Amino acid sequence: MKIAIVGATGFIGQHIFNEAVSRQHNVTALVRNPAKVTASPTVNAQELNLKDYAALSNALKGHDTAVLSVHWEEQDLHKIINSVKTSGIKHVLFVGGAASLEVAPGVQLFDTPEFPEMWKATAGAARDLLNILRGEKELNWTYLSPSAFIEPGERTGKFRLGSEQLLVNDKGESRISNQDFAIAVLDELENPTHNQQRFTVGY
Repeated sequence: MKIAIVGATGFIGQHIFNEAVSRQHNVTALVRNPAKVTASPTVNAQELNLKDYAALSNALKGHDTAVLSVHWEEQDLHKIINSVKTSGIKHVLFVGGAASLEVAPGVQLFDTPEFPEMWKATAGAARDLLNILRGEKELNWTYLSPSAFIEPGERTGKFRLGSEQLLVNDKGESRISNQDFAIAVLDELENPTHNQQRFTVGY
């Protein structure tokens, strides 16, 4: 496939980029600094200012699917979504956050007393994005939430998928490695099963 990845050198995006390249897709890396992108015959690195919404729309045109992995608190969410729609792309996966997942019926992680204050701006914007997408009927979107903790680790290929509830292991931990998160992203792009839905991944 022809896959566009916005934020392909970021904390999560770089792993999605690596997974896509390893699966031999044709990847367009849309980033602030193309020099940071590892060169490959199947890779096209392009500079993108994400606040240039016309440029975003043009950059996505002609791709089969796209991934947006960015700091949502820095973006105009409605303009981003409109740019994606006007590009005519068939499918887009938004990398979201875990804070909007439920830890009890009707209780989101974001609203628990333990949720760190320092992450509220980022998490709140990601939750706002999900709420906007849920009212979007024209765009074929998918929103993927990681576990509460996502960090570089092993690429095991062994994880669980969920929907609206935070996934925890038998120790009560909610974790996923960046590498396994990237596998879940590419699996969804290759075989979309969560059209206009949110899903989550964890151990």
